[in-house]
Amino acid sequence: MLLTTVFGKTILDRWRGVTIGVVSLSALLYFGMVVYQDIDLSIYSNLPPAFEALIGIGENADVASLAYNAIYSSYGAIILAGIAIAMGSAFIAGEERKGTIGVLLGNPRSRTQVLVAKTAAMLVMMGLGGLVLAGVGLVTPASLGVSIGGMDVAAFTLHLVVGTLFYGFLALALGSWTGKTGVASGVSAGVLAVSFFAVGLLPMVEGGQTWAKAFPWYYFAGSDPLMNGVDWGHIAILGGAILALFVVAFVGVNRRDLRTRSTGVSLLDTLRANPLTAAATERLAGGARVSHIWVKSASEYQGLLFVVSALMFVVMGVLMGPIYSVIDDAVIEFGASFPDEMLALFGGGDLSTPEGYFQLESFGLVTPAALMVVTITIGAKALAGEEENRTMGILLANPVRRSGVVTEKLAAMVLYAVTVGLVVFAGTSAGNWISSLGMDYSNIAATAALATLVGLLFGALALLVGAATGRTRFAIAVPVGAALVLHTMNALASLTDAAWGRLSPFYYYLGSDPLNNGMAWGDAGLLLALTVVLVALAYPAFSRRDLRQTG
Repeated sequence: MLLTTVFGKTILDRWRGVTIGVVSLSALLYFGMVVYQDIDLSIYSNLPPAFEALIGIGENADVASLAYNAIYSSYGAIILAGIAIAMGSAFIAGEERKGTIGVLLGNPRSRTQVLVAKTAAMLVMMGLGGLVLAGVGLVTPASLGVSIGGMDVAAFTLHLVVGTLFYGFLALALGSWTGKTGVASGVSAGVLAVSFFAVGLLPMVEGGQTWAKAFPWYYFAGSDPLMNGVDWGHIAILGGAILALFVVAFVGVNRRDLRTRSTGVSLLDTLRANPLTAAATERLAGGARVSHIWVKSASEYQGLLFVVSALMFVVMGVLMGPIYSVIDDAVIEFGASFPDEMLALFGGGDLSTPEGYFQLESFGLVTPAALMVVTITIGAKALAGEEENRTMGILLANPVRRSGVVTEKLAAMVLYAVTVGLVVFAGTSAGNWISSLGMDYSNIAATAALATLVGLLFGALALLVGAATGRTRFAIAVPVGAALVLHTMNALASLTDAAWGRLSPFYYYLGSDPLNNGMAWGDAGLLLALTVVLVALAYPAFSRRDLRQTG
């Protein structure tokens, strides 16, 4: 039977995530091409040839073919890399965290065999996903009568799959060496984010193109495979890195004692053990009582908070000011000539003003994504995670109501969302001050606050789905999928000024241009009201459901 093999069990456990990602991207590609057909082509007539090549307009290509770069190259690569990271971090470290690694190895299979079987499953699923995306990428324009000129969709999807597999193997290697899913997924996601923006930003600085080659994202998109075909040198570099990471994983999983249960030590426990900080920590935590569930929950995600906060403060905040101040004037002129409509998929903005630059590079996509990483992770695992870890029964055996558990888990999510929002404000303000960009600090605060509300909205959705289903995967997949669809819907609606874009919460995030105009209190109120409704629904959903006692 299929379930008797590690390979087959891994396929059964993970195929849904890959399928949802591939189907979503396929639908978005079709939707994007339909919308692009309604765009007036004259807006591109004065673009420099270099920009035409950069954004994917071939000599004989229809503008609708830009959907490849807008959907596959940005959303597609990040989504597939995220799926690969989730698989890689769960294969060894995830089995240890759930306490199932002992059961798995109790069968007549060695550690190496388990590693190889799980790795093979990831290769097969990601490979099949790439084949589907390549097929959709060819069928969609043909069905719509759209010319794609000389674009090589097969070469592009090959780079896409190999490039995203790198991050999956990085997570696998880290998980195999540490046995910690948080480390494996957090570091891998951090490398992905830094690599993505380094490759995008460094070429804007003189001499930066050479430094961009130090980041793995360069070998996915640097050769522009959609226009130029397969760059076998870049594929070889990525393939060699993947092989090296597999060797690292092989050594890691065979060198240490595997844990039968996650036994990580939190920062609060470390501070309690230190005589210099024990008293202050006890006052903060109030002891180890169950009534302080929010403290326990907050301590569990301290690593995630640190990584996200560091990225947003340093990379997407402080450094953005000096980078903008040294961008070549020719690049800014090119950016000023680029149609605002086509920047909508990246959140809008342009390079002609500091506000437009920060919106394009930071606030458009990265800031809400960073906040959602924190809020969706905490919201999804707040209730469903306790059930899957088989700790909910122990938690509720204490004198605490189910509603109290929801409230305290919610408090931890709100605390971390507000913290990240404050970090975004502080980092952007520091970059603005260092480079004397002249941005209004109250407008920066308004934009950071709206981003925080968007993050809380999708975190509340994750909390609701987790409360209703008890399934962490659903609680993550539903808000992530909803965020992807709603963001793309808002962006594509702005291309044709369609009224249905107002159905997306992202319209109420940047639709009022808060970096230039300040806080739109009506938009903020609507985002807050939607969040309150979702949270209110989570209480009865959790209170009335029979909780699962098995993972």
